[in-house]
Amino acid sequence: MIPMELSSHKNQFESALGHLKTELSSINTGRAAPAAIENIIVDSYGAKMPLLQLASINSPEPNQLVVQPWDINNLKPIEKALQEADLGFGVAIQEKIIRLTVPKLTEERRLEIVKKLKQTLEQTKISIRQIREKIREEIGQEESSKQISEDKKYKLQEDLDKLTKVYTDKIEEIGKKKETEIMTI
Repeated sequence: MIPMELSSHKNQFESALGHLKTELSSINTGRAAPAAIENIIVDSYGAKMPLLQLASINSPEPNQLVVQPWDINNLKPIEKALQEADLGFGVAIQEKIIRLTVPKLTEERRLEIVKKLKQTLEQTKISIRQIREKIREEIGQEESSKQISEDKKYKLQEDLDKLTKVYTDKIEEIGKKKETEIMTI
């Protein structure tokens, strides 16, 4: 259970975890996932917009994505953005849709993706530790200004370390699950 004093900071930890999940959804696992392309920025009508706002994205087959623009005039800008994103997908226009073919991943490519995954996980852990340090500073300032006792400070720091460990463990769990997904052929 999170003490009242720390519960107001829980959303910061949750935000870091949410960001991680968003980042991981765009990692190619050898299967077609709409989340891998929905946030690609497309230059349309002089404005930059995420692909999700310009087209529907479907996965009719395990290794294929179909992008259907709501406005046919966006077909070429979407194709250009998908090619520039360099995701390794085959991009082809067929009449009023864009087909993306997800290539089979080689063992070498899977290992590269796992390496990128580990870097992303480590960045999230660093974010969690930075949040922890900011909260520690706040606790120290509260003790310095006599808002809390020294005993309360140590108790809060101990609870903060436990909360940090909970989120670090969640990051590890998410990472192991994603690594298994990537390495499964």
